[in-house]
This record gives sequence, C-alpha cells and structure tokens, in this order.
Amino acid sequence: MEEQQLANDFPLFSVKKPTKQPLKSPPQLPQLTKPQILKETSTNPNFTSSFSQLGLSDWALQTCKELGLKSPTPVQHSCIPRIIAGDDVLGIAQTGSGKTAAFAFPILHKLAEDPFGVFGLVVTPTRELAYQLAEQFRALGSCLNLRCCVVVGGMDSLTQAHALMQRPHIVIATPGRIKALINGNPDIASVFSKTKFLVLDEADRVLEPSYEDELKVIFQCLPKSRQTLLFSATMTSDLEALLELSQNKVYFYEAYEGLETVESLKQEYLLIPKNVKDVYLMHIMSKMEDMKIRSAIVFVSTCRTCHLLSLILEELDLEVAALHSFKSQSLRLSALHRFKSGQVPVLLATDVASRGLDIPTVDLVINYDIPRYPKDYVHRVGRTARAGRGGLAVSFVTQNDVDLFLRIEAELNKKLDKFDCKENEVISDITKVYKARRVATMKLLDDGFEDKENERKAQKLRMLEEKGLMKGKNKKRKRGGKGGHH
Repeated sequence: MEEQQLANDFPLFSVKKPTKQPLKSPPQLPQLTKPQILKETSTNPNFTSSFSQLGLSDWALQTCKELGLKSPTPVQHSCIPRIIAGDDVLGIAQTGSGKTAAFAFPILHKLAEDPFGVFGLVVTPTRELAYQLAEQFRALGSCLNLRCCVVVGGMDSLTQAHALMQRPHIVIATPGRIKALINGNPDIASVFSKTKFLVLDEADRVLEPSYEDELKVIFQCLPKSRQTLLFSATMTSDLEALLELSQNKVYFYEAYEGLETVESLKQEYLLIPKNVKDVYLMHIMSKMEDMKIRSAIVFVSTCRTCHLLSLILEELDLEVAALHSFKSQSLRLSALHRFKSGQVPVLLATDVASRGLDIPTVDLVINYDIPRYPKDYVHRVGRTARAGRGGLAVSFVTQNDVDLFLRIEAELNKKLDKFDCKENEVISDITKVYKARRVATMKLLDDGFEDKENERKAQKLRMLEEKGLMKGKNKKRKRGGKGGHH
C-alpha cells in the first residue's frame, strides 16, 4: 500500500490510468513493474557513432555541425533515441559527459514538431546551474526561435510571473521559486497543464527531503501523460525507488556503478595542520603559473570560510572571485562571469558551484575543506578534467578529516597520491598570511557578516520546523547522546 500512496500523492513519473489491477495482488507487483525497466550499463566508452544515427531532425544535425559537436558521448548515444521514442529515462553519468545535450536535443526535436508553451519544465538545484542550462538550451535551439525562461530566487518575482504567463517553450527553475510563484498566483498552475517533459537535473540533489514540499506543488500542476527525465552524476536509493514507481516504460542508463571520476583527472592530497590551510593555499596559488595552471576553483564548506578567504587573499593582493549563497544573485552571476571570462584566475566557492557548471579552462580543483559525503567530492572534482581534458584535484586533509578522506578513497576504490610540496617554501610566507588573516577577520566583523549569518541560521531553523524536518533531527540527537552531535 505504501507504493500506492507514493504514486498517488507524489506522482513523479507519469502514471497511466489502470493502476488498480496490479494493486489487487501485491505479490505480483514486482513482476509487473520490473520488465518495464530496461537497464543498460556502458561497457565500451570507445565506441564510435554519429548524431545522424540517433533519430534527430536535420536542423539538429546542422546545429551539431555549427557547434563543432562531432560525435555523441555515451550518455547521448544511449538516451537520445529512448527519449525520442517516448520513454521515461534515468541517466547516471560522470560530470562533464554531456548530460544536458542528452535531454535538451530530444526535447527540442519534439518541440519543433509541435511547438507550444510550456513544452518542457527543467528543475535544477542551483541558480547558477539554471542560467547555464538556459544558455545551453538557447545554443542547441538557436534556429527554432526558442523562448526560454529562467525562474530562480534572488530576482524580481513579478517579472518572472509575467514571463511565465507568456508561456515560453522551456522553463528552467529552482524548486523554491517555482513553488512560490505557483502558490502566489492561481493562474500560473494552468501554464503547465499541457507540459510534455519534466526534467530533474542533478536529480539526486533535487530529490532530497528538503525539496519534497516544493516538488509536490510542482507535480500537481503537471499532466499525467508527460515524460519524466532524471539525470545525475550519482545514483541514490531515492532514484532507485522511483524507478519502481513508474508505470511507463523506463530506460535506465548507468555509465558506471558506484562513484567514479574520469581517468584524465590526477587526484592528490596534502596532510597539513588545520591552522595553516590558508598558508598552503596561498603557496599553491603563487605557483599556478609555474604549474601551467590557468584557472582554479577552491571549494570550502561554509559561506563564512568563503568570505573570510576572499578577504585574506585580497589583502595579499591575489585576485579571486567568491561564489556563495550570502551574496545577492547579481553578485553571484557577476563573480561567475569574471571567472568564466578569465578576468580572475581563482574562484572560491561553496558547494553551490560543485554541480554541473561547465567552465572549460578549470585546470585545478582544491578541496580546502573535505566534503562530508563522497558523492560531493565526485561533483567537486568533476569541475576539472571535463570532456576528455586533463586536470588536477588537490585535497587539504587535516587531523579532523582523515576518516572522511579514507571514506572517499574507499568509495572511489583508489588510493590518492601525495601532492609534492616543499614545506620550507610554504612556511616562508606564514607571517605575511597570518597578518592578512588578522586584518580580514576584523573586516569580517565590521561588514556585518556575523549578523547576516545569525539571521540566515534562524531563517533555516524556521523553515525546517515548518517542513517538519526538525523533529527527526532532534530525535537523532537524543538517540546519539552527548557524542551524537558533531
């Protein structure tokens, strides 16, 4: 009965009308659903094929030529024909493997046959990713007079509501803002009443419990007859469970099982004391030219660390852009643009930048803070060594991070090499960096960052309480006793 509840109340996949028959005899349910799932794991990454074999229209093939896309990647080769055939698709493939074109091309192919709005809704977890997806849709659909609308937080909601009422062909949205617009304007729900495609990009993240309320609101507006496409770099139990819910024919493409990083990526680590991480960072940044590194992304775990590091590096006359969620949307886009256009060689970022962003010249990723989950490590280092290019990832491991780091190695099933670094050269700058740190800490207090931080924490707690997610957290803490809270 639990599956019936899920399918009815939270219909992620399109559900066909005759659902009662299989539910009368629960033991037969697996036999009825599983044959509908065709699973394929990529075994030959060196195969050759061309876009002309995938069933795409002539205009799409011409666009491929103009954009210099010579042959499809494995995920494109496997998923494009299935989407054109009308299947629901779950695609798991490495970051940088061309997942966006794998769903954008077949959606645009179908749109060209029967153009109307809103034809496709793409839901993605971050604002920056939404803007990038819109750029890619516009590039791939350049000859179709495509109307594409981005709906994200941090921008004027009245303008966005007006844009939705114009019924653009493709809407790309973050869950929170699209939910707010649907709830705030009774006319907006009907805009999606004939939508043919729902895409969840970075689906593992979008399906986390914190987005459940948003997704319920979104799915209530969508027709049952749509196609659902889920794409991610990492497989989760949520995604697996959803395969069982689909009463459509489902195609499940998995480029690999478990967590995987690309072969062209060199992965190394530095074991260092916690209080000199910024000294080591400054040393590596000063060596970038010698290492022939054009640009780097430095990942940190909190907005506070991101902001403080940017102040320290500015004090040391090093040019950086900082990307974190305490910044306004226009400042976030501006930071990303300065980095992507090469105006600054280093981007400091929280995990807001770890997913999907395609910045071709990133040669180095530094994990200044080790991520809590191995899948986040995979997403972070996936910002370099994209589309067959080489790249380097260096992780700073302190005495507190050893367990997390060993878990990452275990999940990747590989031992990482030690990054070659001359300690005496690093320590020579310690006084200069410590001085910059003191000045930066005073600036952090002066610019009101702490007040913003406290306000944000209170807001987050209120939101978790409203969604009923706080109770579970408190129970866990009680169960774990004093040692359960890290």
